[in-house]
Amino acid sequence: MTKREKKDLARIIVSAALLIVINFIPVDGWVRFALYLVPYLIVGFEVLKKSAVNIAHGQVFDENFLMAVATIGAFAIGEYNEACFVMIFYEVGELFEHVAVGKSRKSIASLMDIRPDTANLERDGEIEEADPDEVEIGSVIVVRPGERVPIDGEIIEGETLLDTVALTGEAVPRSARAGDAIISGCVNLTATVRVRTTKEAGESTVAKILELVENSADNKAKSEDFITRFAKYYTPVVVIGAVLLAIVPSLFDGQWTKWIHQALTFLVISCPCALVLSVPLSFFGGIGGASKNGILIKGSNYLEALSKTSAAVFDKTGTLTKGEFAVQKVEPAGMTESELLELAAYAELDSSHPIAESIRAAYGGKIDRERVTEWKNEAGKGVTAVINGERVLCGNEKLLREAGIEVGRTGVHLARNGEYAGSIKISDSVKPGAREALEALGRGGVTTIMLTGDHRSAAEEIAAEVGIDEYHAELLPQDKVSKIEEIIEKYGKTGKVLFCGDGINDAPVLARADIGVAMGAMGSDAAIEASDVVLMDDKLEKLSKAIEISRKTNRIVTENIVFALAVKAVVLALGLFGAATMWEAVFADVGVLVLCILNAMRCLRFK
Repeated sequence: MTKREKKDLARIIVSAALLIVINFIPVDGWVRFALYLVPYLIVGFEVLKKSAVNIAHGQVFDENFLMAVATIGAFAIGEYNEACFVMIFYEVGELFEHVAVGKSRKSIASLMDIRPDTANLERDGEIEEADPDEVEIGSVIVVRPGERVPIDGEIIEGETLLDTVALTGEAVPRSARAGDAIISGCVNLTATVRVRTTKEAGESTVAKILELVENSADNKAKSEDFITRFAKYYTPVVVIGAVLLAIVPSLFDGQWTKWIHQALTFLVISCPCALVLSVPLSFFGGIGGASKNGILIKGSNYLEALSKTSAAVFDKTGTLTKGEFAVQKVEPAGMTESELLELAAYAELDSSHPIAESIRAAYGGKIDRERVTEWKNEAGKGVTAVINGERVLCGNEKLLREAGIEVGRTGVHLARNGEYAGSIKISDSVKPGAREALEALGRGGVTTIMLTGDHRSAAEEIAAEVGIDEYHAELLPQDKVSKIEEIIEKYGKTGKVLFCGDGINDAPVLARADIGVAMGAMGSDAAIEASDVVLMDDKLEKLSKAIEISRKTNRIVTENIVFALAVKAVVLALGLFGAATMWEAVFADVGVLVLCILNAMRCLRFK
């Protein structure tokens, strides 16, 4: 408990103890009134103060106003015990709410500890402490064992293990050595490393994570907006209803005390605290529970939308597959495999495409640039080059067919001096756990779809391996946006369409989908900015976990709304006919509040 919560608990205990003692003191009149006023003010002063301040600022109709009017009215008709006990039980409910929110905030606040206050900046051979915001790109910082990485960068010296649990929820440390990227927020576990910064502190991974978390409260779910609007109109209506209940029947039977008492009971019953507090608390807890699993959700509106996912669309490369191309098969025509691989490596000597890099890696030999006298990149097709005086084509079927050479659609094809020389099959391996992750989505009633720019044959092979329901191949980035619109038109009638990707060319599709999910903290900044949900590692199973958390959270929200409204409706009906006392009113308000909060706290236990 915080100091404030301990103070509130002490007020409740003192007030309750005094109330019990006063009941055994045989006094009447003003003395009795004064004695009961002491515990009432001890426990209720803050409520009365808040009500007065809110009225002064034009915010009249809230739960503080209802409690103040109801308890002061109870005092006015001599129901001192009821007035005190109602205020005590209300403060008990408020204490439960503060403790619950505190636990939820602690889950979120644990993320706030991932940003170090200082960086060990290396300057002229000396190490000095510096504010991370003052460290420029390209500077060298030193991260010692036990310290958090303050800024994104690349390790230039040293080898260590990194604890990434605060970012990804992954308990197994990751190894990192010279040449590896290192992200801020990780804890260096075993050895000192020197890091060259690649971003400013304000643009580093940890800064973006904290910004997402801090802004998540700005994006409210429809349920939250409904409750806010509901309370805005509901409270004035019940106040008017209470006034009419006190006056109208009294004009006919003259029993003013009876009907004023019923009106006050009606006010206590109608207090909307259970809804106003438990619904946002449930969403806040759900976001906190997701963050503990390495899933960042940018607002409760996206948490709510995830529960309605009917179709999940995936980019292929880097999302379903590793994005690491490798030569699988060499099929020469009129030359040996090694000769074909060498020819392809020379043809691809200046290409930065991952496929070209995989061919050069498979060749492994040193490339003599003097043997290549001409070289040209043919966008979307491949390359043309003159190698040892021979004209070489290296690329897809489009490049060779333009030269009048008919080939199949699979692989990288080569031609030399107008003659077909063979093909090289390049493949990208599926990520571990991808099939299991898609199966989990399928069991949850989600249709899985893959979009890719690859050839249909390659897409079909990957789709079969991961067990995807539907795929669309040979798409350019702009084609993906059109395709996602078609998918939304088809599946959006029954739910929400989610898109999951990691590359910079995925940003337009992430923004267009109902829910955009970016894969990994190491994904592109553009993808993370455009997304609504960020999976902090590359594990696809986190997506089904995010949907599971969303559905459980929304189920708890629905339970709280239905339960609170049902109990209030029953007790209000009893109150209108005089069948409900102040004690039933206390249960309808404080009791329901406590039960709803306890139910909402289940959101914090998601694992």
